[in-house]
Amino acid sequence: MMMLGLGSVGLVLLSLAVQSGHGAQDSAVWSREETTERNYYTRYHNMSEITAWMEQMKRENPDVVSSMVYGQTYERRNITLLKIGLRSTVRKKAIWMDCGIHAREWITPAFCQYFVREILRTYKTDTKVNEMMKNLDFYITPVLNVDGYIYSWHNESTRLWRKSRSPGTGGCTCYGTDLNRNFYANWGMVGVSTDCCNLFYCGTKALSESEAWAVTDMLGKMREDILAFLTIHSYGQQLLVPYGHPNTSAPNHDELMEVGLGAAMAIKAVHGMDYTVGTSPDILYPFLGSSQDFARLIGIPLSFTFELRDKGEHGFELPEDQIQPTCEEAYAGAQHIITYTHDKAFYSYAATVTATLWTTLLAAWVSSAILL
Repeated sequence: MMMLGLGSVGLVLLSLAVQSGHGAQDSAVWSREETTERNYYTRYHNMSEITAWMEQMKRENPDVVSSMVYGQTYERRNITLLKIGLRSTVRKKAIWMDCGIHAREWITPAFCQYFVREILRTYKTDTKVNEMMKNLDFYITPVLNVDGYIYSWHNESTRLWRKSRSPGTGGCTCYGTDLNRNFYANWGMVGVSTDCCNLFYCGTKALSESEAWAVTDMLGKMREDILAFLTIHSYGQQLLVPYGHPNTSAPNHDELMEVGLGAAMAIKAVHGMDYTVGTSPDILYPFLGSSQDFARLIGIPLSFTFELRDKGEHGFELPEDQIQPTCEEAYAGAQHIITYTHDKAFYSYAATVTATLWTTLLAAWVSSAILL
């Protein structure tokens, strides 16, 4: 079994939405102790803290970290890419990761921060990580839904806010669109609502939300280079593969399942947590208009949705003492997917051998009914 440090990555691009001075400031109503470098990654952080962290990553790693604004939210806050990786004179392949598309899923920005920390911590000493840094660029969005995330930090009554913060239309007085129902991927057909007060409101049309448009624009420009698309959500302990339509399968469905099952095995090996692998109609419910489906539809071959801990005991309010173990196991799952992606692209023979080994191991494991 091939386990490589996800320091095995290459250029990372952290997509952070940075406040531009419009709208309410994000602030925590709960008292917060000063965090040290040692415990920073075991805490949840508001948008101002995440933005400061992003600047710190650039300041401390000037040779491998840079940033670029690639869009704005409805409330005119910048969405910024933080690029991490070894410089190259040739065009590089890429991996995309985004977190925080749903505001209340606080564990997901925490994971993106942890992911970046691990890459920067290991790339100088891990030869595989260094190789990946030369071959791949990573585009990572710690907080895509910045307006919603800031709103979720206002007070306890807003803590479980899910959607964006755009106002309703046509006389509807509710706010927000579910960004993961707003992409141009069989938009508005299944698993959505046209009621702007509903949690799953898909918007007035595909890409009505500037956040979804920004991601779409970036993916469109880079689709020939992006090898894998990872979008991080919570909760449920699942790995979803395209598509959300109950009667449609991705052309490489078997490969997606094989790689997903391998990632679930890697996750389980860390702290014993089971993750279920499959399409959303099979293990969750059908829904369309997701970023995952859009990525696969435009030709990005490996597209996955992570649903992190837990299975409902704490739900969206996962305690801080579970941040570190959740990130550690999710990192192992992402590690498996990225390693497979890299080796398939750059060492096709080795990837074939690895895939054959995984098929043998997974056949035995699936028969034990641990996963779908």
